[in-house]
Amino acid sequence: MNRIRAFTSAAALALLASCAYPQGSGDYRSYEAMGEQSVRFGVVETVRPVRIQPRNTGVGSTAGAFIGGIAGSHAGRGSGEIVGAIGGAIIGSIVGHNVERAGNEMPGVEVTVLLDSGKYIAVVQQADESFRQGDRVRVLSGRSSTRVTH
Repeated sequence: MNRIRAFTSAAALALLASCAYPQGSGDYRSYEAMGEQSVRFGVVETVRPVRIQPRNTGVGSTAGAFIGGIAGSHAGRGSGEIVGAIGGAIIGSIVGHNVERAGNEMPGVEVTVLLDSGKYIAVVQQADESFRQGDRVRVLSGRSSTRVTH
């Protein structure tokens, strides 16, 4: 029985760790490759650090509920096992969700740019490039995404 618990715990941890691959704002998705982007130029007006929250995939909640349910089922005998399994699954789901969210949260930056056209825009992206007020930048837009680069 201890082997089963150890294997289950190791598999769940590996599953949660696989959710934590960070991508840089310089990375492209497959549908963005070979696509046209418009390019505008401007000057950085302000830079503000932000935190980018990931989408909830449900993997953390599911793995947490599974592990919590198994652990909770060993809390009692008879109907206590059922109550323990349900309680463990609920608590495990909440913990798993928070672990996934914290593991995938990334630092970001909100860059406000005064375009050469006189229009202001603000772009939020991963903080994989440093910007300072007064930097000359280019703004790439296309296929429902916009990013600022040097």
